[in-house]
Amino acid sequence: MSSSMRLRKLAKRLECPVDEDGGYTNDRWTNRDLIPIPPDRRTYKIWSFCIYWFVSGACISAYSTGSSLLAYGLTAQQSMACVVIGAVITGLLSVVSGFPGEIHHIGFTVVSRMSWGMKGSYFPVCLRVFTSVWWFGIQSYWGGQAVNLMLGAMSPSWKHQPSKFPLSSHITHQDFTGVVLWYLAYIPLVLVPPERLQRPFVLSSAAFGATLIGLLAWAVPNAGGGGPLFNTVNTASSTPYSMMLGITSILGSWGSGTIGQSDWVRYSERRYYPMLSQLFAAPLMITLCALVGVVVTSASSSILGEIIWSPIELLSAIQDYYNSTPGVRAAVFFAGLGCTCAQLSINVLLNSVSTGMDMAGLWPKYLNIRRGAYLLAAIGIASNPWQILASAATFLSVISGLGVFIAPMTGIMLADYIVLRRCHVKIEDLYNGTPSSIYWYKNGFHWRAIVAFIMGAWPFCPGFIMILIDPTTTNAWVKLFNISFLVGLSIGFVVYLGICTISPIPHQKEGLNYLDDERFCKNVSGDPNTSAPIEDPDDKHDTKDVEANAVIREV
Repeated sequence: MSSSMRLRKLAKRLECPVDEDGGYTNDRWTNRDLIPIPPDRRTYKIWSFCIYWFVSGACISAYSTGSSLLAYGLTAQQSMACVVIGAVITGLLSVVSGFPGEIHHIGFTVVSRMSWGMKGSYFPVCLRVFTSVWWFGIQSYWGGQAVNLMLGAMSPSWKHQPSKFPLSSHITHQDFTGVVLWYLAYIPLVLVPPERLQRPFVLSSAAFGATLIGLLAWAVPNAGGGGPLFNTVNTASSTPYSMMLGITSILGSWGSGTIGQSDWVRYSERRYYPMLSQLFAAPLMITLCALVGVVVTSASSSILGEIIWSPIELLSAIQDYYNSTPGVRAAVFFAGLGCTCAQLSINVLLNSVSTGMDMAGLWPKYLNIRRGAYLLAAIGIASNPWQILASAATFLSVISGLGVFIAPMTGIMLADYIVLRRCHVKIEDLYNGTPSSIYWYKNGFHWRAIVAFIMGAWPFCPGFIMILIDPTTTNAWVKLFNISFLVGLSIGFVVYLGICTISPIPHQKEGLNYLDDERFCKNVSGDPNTSAPIEDPDDKHDTKDVEANAVIREV
């Protein structure tokens, strides 16, 4: 057997698995994780989405939200008002952003093809992948710290022994061991398909919920109240602007999860199941977790004599404060277990599944959600997140600043799918990589979305650059950058509608405003008896006839 034949056989074996009764073939646009979710995989009920928002809304990042809001000069009461308003808006945006998944059972990776074009959709997908890689690494590092907290609770000598790593590494051997153990727990969790993750999420939510309740039950009685942070005065130079800044901070924190709602909503057993959790569970969980964070941090400062916003660092300080007594060590161990579970779930929820599907969209023949998640994990650990957190403040600012580009992308998606198309989609053309697809536009790119995105993103670039050069800069550009999410979303939405009013999208209401399960059950061609793949123009030597027949598709 020749080497070329062996390579072809190996490539064939490496292709992503296909449903045995599936009417599709893995190609440049299609695989099992990208097709509309068939009825037998729609397992999420109302309670499932409530658990989703417990994981997303009650996490270490949400717990620490108050630290940034109080830094804006707001009082604790004003900060909580910002959290409530931001959480409610997040819930509303989640409802409308999840419509493509709820109605047509497709994820963000495929939805992007509608508004950006078949090839143009690679841009928003690559942007999400790039930012997720770094945040996955950082979240994993925090998960490793939580595991190390558990190890330190089991063995105080482990906690206090000098690090065997040099200071230049910016990580102790204890934390590195925690990261390795965290990854060992993460790897099998990725083996669970998204449609079966409800029960692991329930266990995680219960564990972290118990941690929050335990911290609250310890802090408030021992401090004799809520602590000094609730007596702070307003030091903001402009309270309305600072509150707008706080609201935008909340929206920015959950912006990526908002635009990717379809990645999870597509698993809904019935339509409208996700809406109840998005409207009520999302604001409630985000607000409660942030409130617990403020109360515990404030009360604990009266006990420990210092303000500690990280629950992991707080638990470590509590163990030292009580001299590692057996009862305290047991409490810290189980609280650390809750933090570890929270970091496992939040990484699967916001990074692994969504980014895994994005990676699948880049190379569907060989990448699916599971393989993409493992690739994400490998790149995430290779990014050395402890080095970034310790010595790369500018780079971290760049990664955080890239979130401003999510806002106009969200506005474009909502304007395209809801307002212009009125939720009408021609499913088969979302998997058709030829000029005959109504989503091919011009050479696979949709110029209207590109122009609207540039118009929605450029106003924040001057402030973004100024912040990178000097974080203390304060001027009109920087202030505009700081409230980029609401403004960017609005600009992207309005500009895209304006352009499409002047130059209407051809065939914008073609297709169905529901998913025909008889035609598209494990199928993307619309014909249950057809399993042949749609031919890609990049795989052909001559596409002139196809191009000629598709001239009427316009730009």
